Amino acid sequence: MFTGIVTDVGVVLETEQRGDLRIRIGTRYEPDGIDMGASICCDGVCLTVVDKGKSAPENDGGWFDVEASAETLSKTTLGGWAPGRRINLERALKVGDELGGHIVSGHVDGLAKVVEIVDDGDSTRITFEAPEALAPFIASKGSVALNGTSLTVNDVMDRRFGVNLIPHTKEVTTWGDIVKGDDINLEIDTMARYVERLQSWNRWNKA
Repeated sequence: MFTGIVTDVGVVLETEQRGDLRIRIGTRYEPDGIDMGASICCDGVCLTVVDKGKSAPENDGGWFDVEASAETLSKTTLGGWAPGRRINLERALKVGDELGGHIVSGHVDGLAKVVEIVDDGDSTRITFEAPEALAPFIASKGSVALNGTSLTVNDVMDRRFGVNLIPHTKEVTTWGDIVKGDDINLEIDTMARYVERLQSWNRWNKA
């Protein structure tokens, strides 16, 4: 589990198709502090560390390798990742850690598209379009995870919803790189999933 609070901005170093897609990510995380098999949220996608190592002596941090299955590639932006791409990273939540965002599973539901970016004072307002099947799960003043970042929804109109990014968020994440037309990994709020499941179960039992 994660909180949607980004703790590092990594960079894709290389990708290789080995049946599944293998991706090497450079990070400021100390490799000795990363366990093999650990989960790291990469742009909102929970991925398992399958290898790790130190960077060149002149660089801080190290690297870790992850693998993405065909199912993961079909639901996320990972298939388009190329060397040099910056990605939001978060280590898995530990018992006793501060929950600064909201509960994030790292299980991306689909892709939202950036349809508008406008300045709003010192902040930036971004409007997204959600897939039709996911739009009902997004509520005004609710939470969503977008590229692994916990954000509050300002407003919703049909399939479109907006969020505001303060300057700090843009500085410590990849949101300063986003442009109109980009696809974004979207995870709806976990509670919304269960509410819908309960409602559909009740409807089915009454039928």
